[in-house]
Amino acid sequence: QVQLVESGGGLVQAGGSLRLSCAASGRTFSNGAMAWFRQAPGKEREFVAAITWTGGSTFYADSVKGRFTISRDNAKNTMYLQMNSLKPEDTAVYYCGGKDRGIFITRQSSYNYWGQGTQVTVSS
Repeated sequence: QVQLVESGGGLVQAGGSLRLSCAASGRTFSNGAMAWFRQAPGKEREFVAAITWTGGSTFYADSVKGRFTISRDNAKNTMYLQMNSLKPEDTAVYYCGGKDRGIFITRQSSYNYWGQGTQVTVSS
């Protein structure tokens, strides 16, 4: 059974930092990718960042470029999202997703596996 478990969310002031983790078990996305998406209240889930598992290529939404960094630890089968210079508009539930193929990796509908989400709240 595949499980993705997010951790690291919390409450932080604007300008602060948080690091999210997503630990995968039951499957290794060695030919695919993992990504972070987020959903703010009243809004649709949106792409944040993605990383291919083998090559480590990274992709970011324009809204987080230069502030967020996605990375992975192959040995631990874990993905991270370092979030710096946080803004109130970054407030959302952050979800990690995993997929078996390294295409369409910014497309939410292409992800097969999802975590339960972790809340990030940025106060002004």
